[in-house]
Amino acid sequence: MKVYTETVVHSAPEAFLKDAPYQIAIVVRDDGSRVTGRILGERVAIGDPVELVESRDGVPYFSRVPHETR
Repeated sequence: MKVYTETVVHSAPEAFLKDAPYQIAIVVRDDGSRVTGRILGERVAIGDPVELVESRDGVPYFSRVPHETR
């Protein structure tokens, strides 16, 4: 999976104010479909490989794949 596009949310909706700023991304899955999710940990850039870490309330959370496992 790779990052298609990303942004950092600074002005969050009320339900997510405590999380701001946070990064979201559209991720291209291996089958070519795209999904929007949150990024955990280190910031990602377009083209970075990511992996699914968990899902909370239907929201996927991704993190960057470490260099040594690419």
